[in-house]
Amino acid sequence: MSYFLRLYRFIRYNEHKQVTIKAFLLSAYYRFRIINSDIKKLAGKWGVEGEESPDDASFEDYKYAKKVAYAVNQVCEKTKWESKCLVRALTAQKLLSEKRIETTLYLGCRLDENKKMIAHAWLRCGKLYVTGGNGNNQGYAIVDKFRAGEGT
Repeated sequence: MSYFLRLYRFIRYNEHKQVTIKAFLLSAYYRFRIINSDIKKLAGKWGVEGEESPDDASFEDYKYAKKVAYAVNQVCEKTKWESKCLVRALTAQKLLSEKRIETTLYLGCRLDENKKMIAHAWLRCGKLYVTGGNGNNQGYAIVDKFRAGEGT
């Protein structure tokens, strides 16, 4: 499909243009920062370490969080750079923090069949898991968590 046709379809049919464009730019920014910075320096900007956001949110917060989840996942599946779980979680966290919506970023790890450690990141807003799965943690042990949003 040509780039002009893609651009036309994006402008014509995308209901969430602003969120999608921000998600694209933020995913590029966070991927660049992860590659070129020390993770410990970055972690200082992820929120309050060791704390969790409330287990519930307002209807408007859930509605916007679902919009962000859709946009982030659609964008990150199509980027030329690698946009895995941490990039997706940080992108969604930033978009939700701009609207002062509280979230919790979880970092976890587990061992695979070959006893190799696998890391994973996911983001929760109220009872909704915005990125990284459906909340059952898929065998990941939570290593750290960060609360971000209204109170930070």
